[in-house]
Amino acid sequence: MLTSVDTDLMRVLADPLRLRIVSLLAEETLCTTHLTEETGARQTNLSNHLKVLREAGVVETEPCGRFTYYRLRPDVIASLAGQLTELAETARATAENNVKRSCP
Repeated sequence: MLTSVDTDLMRVLADPLRLRIVSLLAEETLCTTHLTEETGARQTNLSNHLKVLREAGVVETEPCGRFTYYRLRPDVIASLAGQLTELAETARATAENNVKRSCP
C-alpha cells in the first residue's frame, strides 16, 4: 500500500514543471541556468520548484564554483515506481479473481 510519504512524493512529481525538471535531470546533471534555458521558466520560479524537489529528496545538489548543479536521485524514483508496480499487481489480481465486498 502507498503511505502518506509516497503520496506526498506523487504530489511533488505531479506538477508539470517539476516533472519536466526531473525528466531533464534523468538525462544529465544541470545547473539552474541550464534548467532555465531548457524549461523557459523564470529563475525564481525554477528555484522554488528545485527547493521542493530537494526537500522531497528527489534531487541533490553539487556546488561548482558560483553555480549549483542538480542531480536526480534515481533510488527515490525507483522506490516509488516499485510501489506503484505493486499497487498495479494487486489491482490486476483483484480484477482477475473478481474480488468484491458484498453490500450490507
